[in-house]
Amino acid sequence: MKTLEMFNLTGKRCLITGSSRGIGFALAKGLAGAGAEIILNGRNADTVAAAAEKIRAEGGTVHELIFDVIDHAACKAAVDKFEAEIGPIDILINNAGMQHRGALEEFPADAFDLLMRTNVNSVFNVGQAVAIHMIKRGKGKIINIGSIQTALARPSIAPYTASKGAVGNLTKGMSTDWAPKGLQVNAIAPGYFKTELNQALVDDEEFSAWVGTRTPAGRWGDVEELVGAAVFLSSDASSFVSGITLFVDGGMSSCV
Repeated sequence: MKTLEMFNLTGKRCLITGSSRGIGFALAKGLAGAGAEIILNGRNADTVAAAAEKIRAEGGTVHELIFDVIDHAACKAAVDKFEAEIGPIDILINNAGMQHRGALEEFPADAFDLLMRTNVNSVFNVGQAVAIHMIKRGKGKIINIGSIQTALARPSIAPYTASKGAVGNLTKGMSTDWAPKGLQVNAIAPGYFKTELNQALVDDEEFSAWVGTRTPAGRWGDVEELVGAAVFLSSDASSFVSGITLFVDGGMSSCV
């Protein structure tokens, strides 16, 4: 019984960026199921509200925090206001991100800039805003969502690969600076998962066949299969784990 208690998130409050759908929403539901109080985030208040109602319908406690993760000042203002009016944020999952595919030699500069700001700057923006409060308390958990592209590359997504490689190294840097102050900072790197954003690829028979062949597990992942890793890294069970990238990819990163 004591072992299971290490994974219990009751009494913890978790902010998940970009959590109205996809991986972020799956993690929100999963951590709520482990007892955590959830703070959903996005730019569209209506979309976030709809997602919040789904979790409340299952008995979860949910807050809605609307801000744009690429706006440094907005991130700080939203987090500071929440901490002052509601209470401490114990766990942060930096999930917000985007993809833009295209030949690198023709990739638009403005698209590259937006992708980097969304995938990398956001981790710094929200991470810093939350960490300032965690450091004062001497404890906290930060999980950054990387990708299989944190370690590997494939055609037409070089900028995305660069951004997720940066997330992996930023995670190491955050851990180096903040572990001495009581925080554990880690990353989860999903492989190929079935989400709304990936539906076109899931439906592409040739691409799905490639995923099945390239992944030792032989299939796409289901987003619920990321929850266990997130609960572990959010809980007391990972009290001496910091600076790692945990690949949840059906074995893809382990083989050539």
